[in-house]
Amino acid sequence: MTARKALLLIPSLLMALCSATPTVAVDALYTQTAQVTLPSTDTWWDYIKMQPGSSHLFMARVDDGLTVFDVDTNKLVTTIDNSIGANGPLLLPEYGRGYVAMTDGSLLIVDLETLKPLKRLPLADDGGLNSAIYDPVTKRVYAITSTRKEQATWFALDAATGKFLWKKSFPFRKMDDAATDGKGTLFAPARYDNIIMKLKSDTLEEFDRWTVSCNVKKVYYQAHTNRVFGACSGDKPTFFVLDADTGREIANIKIGKGIDAMVIDEKRHRILASNDDGSLNVIGQNGADDFKMLGTIYTSVGSRMMHIDQRTGRLFVVNAGLTITPPDQETGEAGEVYHPNSFTVTTYTPQ
Repeated sequence: MTARKALLLIPSLLMALCSATPTVAVDALYTQTAQVTLPSTDTWWDYIKMQPGSSHLFMARVDDGLTVFDVDTNKLVTTIDNSIGANGPLLLPEYGRGYVAMTDGSLLIVDLETLKPLKRLPLADDGGLNSAIYDPVTKRVYAITSTRKEQATWFALDAATGKFLWKKSFPFRKMDDAATDGKGTLFAPARYDNIIMKLKSDTLEEFDRWTVSCNVKKVYYQAHTNRVFGACSGDKPTFFVLDADTGREIANIKIGKGIDAMVIDEKRHRILASNDDGSLNVIGQNGADDFKMLGTIYTSVGSRMMHIDQRTGRLFVVNAGLTITPPDQETGEAGEVYHPNSFTVTTYTPQ
């Protein structure tokens, strides 16, 4: 064969090699299927929550109040009256009520059928409330303070009536949402102290604690595996799994920076974490002890808040346009300005 003929055969050989090389199928996991922009002002936001069994997404938009959005029609339903300062909604359809932690230290009680406020109950007089949780054993709501200099305080209320019962303080600057096992134990994280406490749900008495290797911010209890899922912010962003009886670590997976929401999709055996760096991590679960990173959905920087529609598996991520200015020469603090009418609700649909 001459050199010229050999050269002429090269393209054919390359095509044959390419066609013989197997292609790797990549699962998109989720795709963006909708995005809606809502009226907004220069304000931040915090928790967003789906009302169980409903199409209503409740979004705590602080100075823009508590906004209700219909995820099936992609339309704004209403902004709850007297809800300026909304920070963390807890939705309890079994009582027809929503309990909303407010930045002025009060707890707003909302009728979930009429979407009207029932009462705004003053609780904390030294700062805002961060969130509220529900314990099905005691049928109580526990409202928890936001970051403090020295101690966090929990306020106990009757879930059916909203009646204040008592309060208890802990020597920690910040305690995020606790997870209940439904049998009388709460798994309560103390973020800056790197611990998870086990509390009796009726008295909040501590009877055990575990040290973790990072600033634990999110916890979730999975009953059918008896596992505690946790996620950390700070300089060691991590998802981890613990044995709920012993605290033994079972899994540890690196995630994006700045986690602010973690949800579980039991149907698809997935754990999802949304982060301030613009990443949405998808972790797969195979039984009680097998966890692995399936992939990362890239959203946009600042998309830290997310929730799931358990009816469909759709994810909803919120964000808004933001300008950050250089640090002030005297205070050292950078300025932040949120762009007007730029607040978005983005839908990601599982594939």
